[in-house]
Amino acid sequence: MTDTDVARTPWKPGRATFDDWGPWALLGVGVLTSAGSAAVVGMTRTEIWVALALVVVAVVLEAVRARRKPGWPPRGRANACHYLLRWALAFVLTWLNPFFAFYAVAGYYTAGRLPRRLVLPGLCLTAITMAGSEIGGMPPRGLVLWCGFVVVLAANVGLVGVFTRFAEQEQLRAVEQDATIAELERTNTALQQALDENAALQAQLLVQAREAGVADERRRLAAEIHDTLAQGLTGIIAQLQVVANAPDLDIARTHLERAATLARHSLGEARRSVHNLAPVALTDTGLPEALRRTVAEWGERTGVRADFTVTGTAEQLHDEVSATLLRIAQESLSNTARHARATRVGVTLSFMGDEVSLDTRDDGTGFDPVAVPARTRAGGFGLDGMRARAERIAGSLTVESEPGGGTAVSARVPLVRHDG
Repeated sequence: MTDTDVARTPWKPGRATFDDWGPWALLGVGVLTSAGSAAVVGMTRTEIWVALALVVVAVVLEAVRARRKPGWPPRGRANACHYLLRWALAFVLTWLNPFFAFYAVAGYYTAGRLPRRLVLPGLCLTAITMAGSEIGGMPPRGLVLWCGFVVVLAANVGLVGVFTRFAEQEQLRAVEQDATIAELERTNTALQQALDENAALQAQLLVQAREAGVADERRRLAAEIHDTLAQGLTGIIAQLQVVANAPDLDIARTHLERAATLARHSLGEARRSVHNLAPVALTDTGLPEALRRTVAEWGERTGVRADFTVTGTAEQLHDEVSATLLRIAQESLSNTARHARATRVGVTLSFMGDEVSLDTRDDGTGFDPVAVPARTRAGGFGLDGMRARAERIAGSLTVESEPGGGTAVSARVPLVRHDG
């Protein structure tokens, strides 16, 4: 920031300052002290009348100044003319009586109204008047007083220079402080806007997260219902159909017991699905044993030969991994029972270092995998549901099949061990 920037700082009218009332007060003090000392300093009658006339002119001058318009430029020509006229009046009055120097002091306080290039000359003019008063009045009489005048004037000019420099630095500091405060206000405003936008964004994200959670929970329940209730009801219907065509009561009773067992099992799975618990088969045992039981029960229920094999070193898996692979196996076996018309099914659980693989193979009729998405979009949860389950835990699912060539479903997921 330069001196020019300080000079362009807008003046705010309407608030009374020393520049407004100070000259009146100083003029009054000068008149009182000069009237009391007129005889002491040896003022003649003519000088007294001249002084009174100049005081009247000074009063008129200050009155004109007091009636300035609010929009009057603080550093315009009018201010310069007013300053020079006041200095001339104060100089002549001080020449007549040194005590009128009180009025001349106003020049020190009002020089800031001058154009920038005239401030220092104006202060020096005031210093001349003050130096003349301080040596006892103008003009100096004798060499000693002239030397004293020069010394006193030099001291006054030096002090003027020092205090002017201090005043400019203080004004620069004030302007810089105002600019800093303005910048801080703009920054605070921008920060508040950013905080408001962030709060709105957080609210939006919360709504989206809540909606996503609701949608995810709906998909989970739909998949659980499909994998438990739908399969259980399908098994119950199959058993009841056998009962309807049973040749004797013992066979009918056996299939009725199986239907009742399926109904109880499906009811339990439904309750666990609602509470987001692990499948019943995993309650008291690990994944290999749960898969072994699931495959054996499925084979017994469908009359299809079903074999289960474990390869690698079995490990205790995380509950979510175990539940996901068990559900994929159940869905794969359910699809085989409904569509494949297979005579043999093999399920293999493989522990391979940092991965676990579940492979289900059958010798059924097979199908064209390219045509499956068109069917699943109609509302099924078969292959898409299994694939979604695998991908939810960073896994993958692949299907290999062709009409008449059987089907192979392979799910590969990361091997995440049980927390305990």
